[in-house]
Order: sequence, then structure tokens, then C-alpha cells
Amino acid sequence: MGANRDPEEWRSGGSVSAARPSRAPCRCREFDPHPVHGYSLPVKAISASSGKHFHLSISLRPFLQIGTRIRQTLLAQDCLLCQAASGERLLCAACERELPAAASACPRCALGGSSNAECGACIANPPHYDASYAAFVYAYPVDTLMQALKYGGQLALARLFAHKLHQRIGNAAGVDLIVPLPLHPARLAERGFNQAAEIGRALSRSTGIAMDTQLAHRARNTAPQTGLPWRERAANIRRAFFCERDLAGLRVAVVDDVMTTGATLQEFARTLKHSGAARVENWVVARTPRGV
Repeated sequence: MGANRDPEEWRSGGSVSAARPSRAPCRCREFDPHPVHGYSLPVKAISASSGKHFHLSISLRPFLQIGTRIRQTLLAQDCLLCQAASGERLLCAACERELPAAASACPRCALGGSSNAECGACIANPPHYDASYAAFVYAYPVDTLMQALKYGGQLALARLFAHKLHQRIGNAAGVDLIVPLPLHPARLAERGFNQAAEIGRALSRSTGIAMDTQLAHRARNTAPQTGLPWRERAANIRRAFFCERDLAGLRVAVVDDVMTTGATLQEFARTLKHSGAARVENWVVARTPRGV
């Protein structure tokens, strides 16, 4: 009887289950169209001949490798120092190894040659800041790279400097806030960016410590410190900063590019301590060696 039914009767429901043998419930795992498992992507497909559904697992590894090769080709560059091929890096491996890393230094002012003990100058006249960390000695080729950042607009160098400084600092435990040394608005407009803020921004991302560029400001557009004798630098920078925020109990890391006499960082630390900061550290890319 079932074989003589009208086709419309098959579509109408009702006795269809009696005419067709029951099917065991499907134990197939529900298809998830979204996740990528390892380097494979599950895909639901339909056979063109039978119309049946089936699942495929397409390996994404070849596509990822192709993408990597394309990126390396498009972003390939020459070393900023020797012009040898450096791939995606700013410096080739040989030049990066030649960067003059800071060795033993005073933990307070980062001046080299004091066997990691506080130097006599810091003992005799303790500065307002509590510690200083420098990734490099300010010598060739770091000085050339720093000039390229500040005056050549090579902003990618800020990320390189931040990476090296983060390696020097470690996990940066005990710091609540990163503050870049501020530029006067006139100097900022002339240069177009604050190199300390660019380095600090990269450090903030890598350490997870918040950065505040509006916490303090430069009140006076002082003469460049580099053109002044050492003894005149402290007078030139005096009362150059102001901070209107309450920093009570905060531990602040001040980011700057180069520490020479320390007069600018000393005055800025004095300003932050006056606003209530409990501790001020200097995180600088490079420290000028003794006698330079």
C-alpha cells in the first residue's frame, strides 16, 4: 500500500514514519563555523553530485606561511646603521650587538663606574629622584640613533629603545605611573612630537603601566641644556615645570631619552615630590658617561 501512495501524501507528514524505517540519531558533533583549531579550519561542504553534507578540515599553515613571506618581502629593509639587509628589524643583528649597553652604575643616578653602589656624589648630596635606569651608554652608535629619532623623525626607533629599556628595567615592580618628561608647547610644535612620550607609550604597552602625558607641564621654554656649561644647567631649568595634580603616595617613573648632568630630571623629580609623589625613578634610554 505504501508504495502506491500519491507523492503529495509523502510530503504531508502523518504516516511517513510508518513508511520509512527509523534512523538512529546522529552522533556527529555539531559543526562550529568559527574557531580555528590549531592551524586547521573546519569547513562544512555539500557534495555537488549527491547533495549530502560533509565536513572538511583545511590546513591554514601554508596560507600563514605565505602571509609571513609576503610581509617579510614587503617590509624588508636595510639596517639603519650599516645598510645591510635586516629583514623586518631596524638594525641587523651585528649592529644591535654593538650597541653600548650600560654596565655597572650608581643605582641612584645611573652614572657608570661605581660597581652598582651609590656614588659619592649621591651620598653627599642626595638627588630628589630615588633611582635611575639606563639601557645604554650615550656613545656611538646610540647617539646617532637618538639624533635620527629626535631630528630625523624615525619614530620606529622609539619602540626599539623602549624594548631595550624594558629589558634593562625588568618587570618594573613598584611603579604606579609612567610620566614622560614634558616638552614646552613651542618646542613640541617645532618638533611635532615628544620623543620621551613616544618611548613612554611603547613602555606603557609592554609593561602594562598607565602613562599620563597631562600630569605635568613645562612652564618655561628654557634654553637647550646641551649648549650650557654643567654648572649653569641647574639654574637654567629651575622652576621650569609645574604639576597641579595630587600625587600623594604614587610611585612615578619618569621617561626621557638621555640623562647628562641629571639637572633636568632633578628639577622634575623635585616638582613631582612637591606634589606628593612617594618615589620617583628615571627611566632613560642612555646615560652620558663620566667626564663627557
